[in-house]
Amino acid sequence: MKKNLLLTSAAGVVITVLLLGGCKNNNQANEKALQTNAPKVDSNNATLLKINNQIFSIPSPIQTALLVKKSGYAYNKQILNPSDNYSKYDTKYKKALNLGIYGADLGYISLYDQTQDALMYLASIEKLATDIGVSDMFNAGLVKRFQQNMGKQDSLLSMVSEAFARSDAYFKDNKQNDISSLVLVGGWIESLYFAVQANTNPKANPKDVQRRIAEQKISLVNLVKMLQPYNSRPEYAQLIKDLTSLSDIFENVEFVYNYVPPTVDVKNHMTSINSNSDVKFENNEVLKTISDKIIAIRNQIAG
Repeated sequence: MKKNLLLTSAAGVVITVLLLGGCKNNNQANEKALQTNAPKVDSNNATLLKINNQIFSIPSPIQTALLVKKSGYAYNKQILNPSDNYSKYDTKYKKALNLGIYGADLGYISLYDQTQDALMYLASIEKLATDIGVSDMFNAGLVKRFQQNMGKQDSLLSMVSEAFARSDAYFKDNKQNDISSLVLVGGWIESLYFAVQANTNPKANPKDVQRRIAEQKISLVNLVKMLQPYNSRPEYAQLIKDLTSLSDIFENVEFVYNYVPPTVDVKNHMTSINSNSDVKFENNEVLKTISDKIIAIRNQIAG
């Protein structure tokens, strides 16, 4: 792992913030730019987010899903939250968490170019977004653009990221940081759920996936801090309790610093830092315990 481990794939809040595209203020030029100038998605990039005047580093569901795919894990619709589950969520709390989960699911589906599944999940996202007041981010125009860009993976992921970022901004502008936080947490949980599922697949290469799971030790601390202002609300309190319990298990994950002498290029006056860090689970049972806890939390939210 590189030196920037602590900032590991932090865009997550924004996939939760990761999915939908078009706001009322969006003009056609911006939409065209999204389709033609979509950036490549990097499974290791990091992003910092500001919530309640605090800076947090939280992993992006899209980046984690990309890492899962790179590990050799084949598309598996069975690990997704069924698209018709949206009708079961009867509170704003549950709808916000599952909007984040569906956002991560849509990103995962888009990475594997599953057109029909993507449209089904986009429809479910639109319904939940309408219920919690951000329907403009998930309107018919977005669906049309999504359809037009099927097969263009970078464009789809860019639209997903842009749309969720806009909904996140809407929540914050309207002083709904609590809802924004839930969407982000939902996306983070689902992406970590992808990782633990991939780790159990004997056909996939688990090394990088296990590293990504371990890295979440730090991200999880940030998530709990992000939710603490809402601890007086019973549903939030239970979620904080569950995540704190998971964080306690992560205490058995160790970060190991490996010193490697720097490389000096005298001619070009450049010095390259070669030191790196690695992660180590105390024993094999720790990874299983983390995985079981993540699965339990995710299924309780999505169930």
